[in-house]
Amino acid sequence: MKTVNLYIGGCPLSSHYNNMKSGEASYDFEFNGEKTGISVSIKQALMSDEWDIVTLQQQSGRSVDYSTYQPYLSEVAAYVRQMCPNTKLLMHRTWGYEDGSSLLESIHYKSMRQMFDDAKIAYEEAAKDIDADGIIPAGDAMMCAYEKGIKVHRDTFHASLGFGRYLIALVWFSYITGKNVDEVTFSDFDEPLSDEMIKAAKEIANDVVKSVQGIK
Repeated sequence: MKTVNLYIGGCPLSSHYNNMKSGEASYDFEFNGEKTGISVSIKQALMSDEWDIVTLQQQSGRSVDYSTYQPYLSEVAAYVRQMCPNTKLLMHRTWGYEDGSSLLESIHYKSMRQMFDDAKIAYEEAAKDIDADGIIPAGDAMMCAYEKGIKVHRDTFHASLGFGRYLIALVWFSYITGKNVDEVTFSDFDEPLSDEMIKAAKEIANDVVKSVQGIK
């Protein structure tokens, strides 16, 4: 599996749209999870290979408000399909911020559950608007783990370096490949995880992916 990430921290869809229009090499090109030191444009990345899947997402703080998605999302989706006509287009559903987070309060929410529920609705509308081939339910898994009392954030909003990242990776892997994560043997974590926590992450990932509609 070959994965590429176009990275700009905290980048909203409006900025992706503007970068698409300008053609600027504004993105850090990350290859299979590693920084390369290379800067690329959206077009350069899309044309660099025949991609099976391209994913889109909104910046997390704006993910709850669908008015921030458009018209940018539809324009970016159309551009991806123009450049990569054979690719499947997925939305990546993100997660809510930890209860008590100052960032949560800054966008006028009282709980992670409230934020996630609104983001979930917005992502479903987004997927429908662009006729996406599916929604990767990362936020669903994070919400499920949080409500089981598992710490999934490292700074009240980013995923924790151990459990959070591992859980999200399992969801992506299972959703995209259709494989059961029980067979995953990866253990090179940025923070140590006990066998019990590894088992919990796999159970949550399997349950969440089974509960959502798969890729078209």
